[in-house]
Amino acid sequence: MRILSGIQPTGNLHLGNYLGAIRNWVAMQDAMGPEDECFFFLADMHSITVHEERAQRIANVRDMAAALVACGIDPDRSTLFNQARVPAHAELQWLLNGTARIGWLNRMTQFKDKAGKNREGVSIGLYVYPVLQAADVLLYQATHVPVGEDQKQHLELTRDIAVKFNTDFGVDLFTLPDPIIPKESARIMSLRDGSAKMSKSDPSDMSRINLTDDDDTIMQKVKKAKSDPDLFPETAAGLAERPEARNLVGIYAVLAGTTPDAVCAQFAGQGFGAFKPALAEVLVESLRPIRERYQALRGDDAALDAILVKGAQRAAAAAEPTLRGAYDALGLMR
Repeated sequence: MRILSGIQPTGNLHLGNYLGAIRNWVAMQDAMGPEDECFFFLADMHSITVHEERAQRIANVRDMAAALVACGIDPDRSTLFNQARVPAHAELQWLLNGTARIGWLNRMTQFKDKAGKNREGVSIGLYVYPVLQAADVLLYQATHVPVGEDQKQHLELTRDIAVKFNTDFGVDLFTLPDPIIPKESARIMSLRDGSAKMSKSDPSDMSRINLTDDDDTIMQKVKKAKSDPDLFPETAAGLAERPEARNLVGIYAVLAGTTPDAVCAQFAGQGFGAFKPALAEVLVESLRPIRERYQALRGDDAALDAILVKGAQRAAAAAEPTLRGAYDALGLMR
């Protein structure tokens, strides 16, 4: 098994990133057998689809590297790197651009969502980045890719590109990756709106719990989190029409290693005035070790860069046979 996943380095990780993806990465890493491999990368080449100052992009990559290690990604057991240090990603994307079809890209719903009404004004990179995602995966012969519901379409595109390339050029070069969709994947919503995902793009910092928030900030955010005046039901079924309440109960359940039904049973008949202090406590105790580890790592740029360089060297070596095979299949002398 070879697992690959990436994350854009666009600011601090928040609770939704951690519970929805990063914690699963750590679990996969920890479950690896002697023949298995994990590749986790910072998608800094994807980040150029929107304008960002040079210094900010560099800082964001280091921020994210520190956060991933603080969350439990071990650079000695997993290959952790940033895309830009492995030029093979960009090279293979260009080669795959000859195989991908405009009709396929026109069906990508994320482009429509992100471009909105300004489709003519967004960068070409935003339109073609699913092909770079395909290159990211196919380059390492990944067998499995952890994905959320919003990325399943892109993995299907990756498989389509791989099948067409293999068929067009009569090769068996690219492995067709399978999705890993955790059965209990945590979907963490905004603290201000239970119908919207927790997001670092939300203008209100009160909508999210950042992994760098101190104890007092976490407690204040939980205290002010939107809930409702109704009492706790005896089972989670009673939260079906209460999105904010359901979100807060879900966060508690995931961090405490229990179930929403058990949480409801524990607080049945009580209000959120009794529940929020307990939620704040479990958040503080769960996130404090991550924050402290992050702060220690983030103070040493040289050490973080060394981790990424080491990972990029391993990644480049793993990618080279596939890239060489793609050039050869196309009849391009290299």
